[in-house]
Amino acid sequence: MSSQPLIELKAVTKMYGAGATALQALKGVDLRIEAGDFVAIMGPSGSGKSTAMNTLGCLDTPTTGEYLFNGVHVETLSRDQRALLRRRYLGFVFQGFNLLARTSAQENVELPLLYRGEPTKVRHEAAKKALASVGLAGWEHHTPAELSGGQQQRVAIARAIVTEPAVLLADEPTGNLDTHRSLEIMELLWSLNVDHGITVLMVTHEADMAAYAKRIVHFVDGVVDSDTRNPQPKALQRTKASEVA
Repeated sequence: MSSQPLIELKAVTKMYGAGATALQALKGVDLRIEAGDFVAIMGPSGSGKSTAMNTLGCLDTPTTGEYLFNGVHVETLSRDQRALLRRRYLGFVFQGFNLLARTSAQENVELPLLYRGEPTKVRHEAAKKALASVGLAGWEHHTPAELSGGQQQRVAIARAIVTEPAVLLADEPTGNLDTHRSLEIMELLWSLNVDHGITVLMVTHEADMAAYAKRIVHFVDGVVDSDTRNPQPKALQRTKASEVA
């Protein structure tokens, strides 16, 4: 294990509100994530897993404690500096896809690069490459209404990885999909992790989806209740089974 993990939370707490209505969502979370890991974050509603994900994604800041990203103390950064870190190093995938309805897959994927101010040619080429990497070559000009749920999530993943992020944060990425499409998305996330070296952090309540991760972290009542390695991730099992067959 490297001396400096990619991500580290040290005694992180998060308090919402004040006085009698105060809610402590995180109660001293310690967590280390190495570059190239694939971590499933699980826990019941109100356990703190979503707050932890928002903190890791620089969408929220700790009340107390430390958040280090590649050795940088994120909790000391300004709002603009956190936004820059998000744009440069993080990609996000959500349960609801969050695609622009009347906009093509190509244009949806280009959005993060547009916000960066990248020139048109660079945006076009990068978006086309990202769509091809998620199995959607030839679908660039289709709108979300012309795509299945699984294809829409693939577009969302392409949008998340078009900036070549170090970390992909996926919040219930299969929550709106049927079993077949869910497995397709998990195989894709596995490929992005193993073949492209992207660190994946995924919140899920589905044990079948968490089984794809290399590591499973359970939150309970605002703390990490368990943190276990998965010696046989599901995608690896499927690969071995196909090799035997």
